Amino acid sequence: MTITGKARVAGVMGWPVGHSRSPRLHGHWLAEYAIDGAYVPLAVPPDRIEQALRALPALGLVGCNVTVPHKEAAFRIVDRVDQTARRMGAVNTVIVHADGTLEGRNTDGFGFLENLKAGAPAWMAGQGPAVIVGAGGAARSLVVALADAGVPEIRLVNRTFARAQELVADLGPGVACPVTAVAWEERGKALAGAQLLANATTQGMMGHPPLDLTLDALPCEAVVTDIVYTPVETPLLAAAKARGHITVDGRGMLLHQGRPGFEAWFGRAPQVTDALYAAVFED
Repeated sequence: MTITGKARVAGVMGWPVGHSRSPRLHGHWLAEYAIDGAYVPLAVPPDRIEQALRALPALGLVGCNVTVPHKEAAFRIVDRVDQTARRMGAVNTVIVHADGTLEGRNTDGFGFLENLKAGAPAWMAGQGPAVIVGAGGAARSLVVALADAGVPEIRLVNRTFARAQELVADLGPGVACPVTAVAWEERGKALAGAQLLANATTQGMMGHPPLDLTLDALPCEAVVTDIVYTPVETPLLAAAKARGHITVDGRGMLLHQGRPGFEAWFGRAPQVTDALYAAVFED
C-alpha cells in the first residue's frame, strides 16, 4: 500500500535495534489491513532516550515500542503509566495522546499469556504452581502476569539467589499469590508438583549455553515454555518434548505483545495468524 502524507507512523526504539522483528510484525499487519501507516526502527543510544521520547509528539508519531535497554528508562520518562507497567517497573509500549502527553504500557505479560493459551489451550492457571527461571525484567513480567491469571504459587529460580530474593521483595504484597525465591542448587526439587515451567533467561538462546536444568521431578502433565525463539526449539524445549511435555516456544510472545500497541496506534485489532508467523520468522 502506498503511504500518503496522512500516514500514521510508529516505530521501535532500541540500542541496537537492527535485530528487531517488530518492523516485520507491524508491517505485515499494516499491509494486511490496508492501513495508511508505517512502522520504523529507531536506533536510540541510552543517553538520548529521553530526548527521543519527548520528540515523538513534535514529529507527529503516534507512539512506539521500547526494547532493550530502554524499558526501565521509558518508565521514568513518560507522563503516566498504566497499572501493569507500574507493577512491572518497565514500559514496552508508548502511546502519544492528542494533547502530546505520553502514556506508557507494558504488554509483555499479555503476550506471554496469549502465547501460552494458544500453544497449550488445556493449561489453566489454577491447576498448580509455576516455576520461573530468571530474575530479570522478563521474569518480573511473567510473575505479575501469572499471578494475575490465578496461578496459586510461583517459585522463582535464579543462578544468583540474591537477585531472586530482591525481585520477590520488590514485588511485595502486590502479587496475588505466594512467590518464593529458590536457590540454584534446589532448582530440580522446585519442579515437584509444578504445572508450568517457564524459562525467562537467555540460556538456550543461540550463542548462549543451554539451561542447566534436569526435568526428572517435573510432572508429565506440566507445560514447558521458553521466551527464547532463536532457535525456535531450545534445548529445554527439546528435552521437555522428549519427555512428553506440551511445549510452547517464544515466537508467539513477540507477536501477541504487539497487538495492543498496534490497535492503539492504528485503530485496528490485529490477529496472529500462520501467515504472520511466516512473515516475521521466515528466516
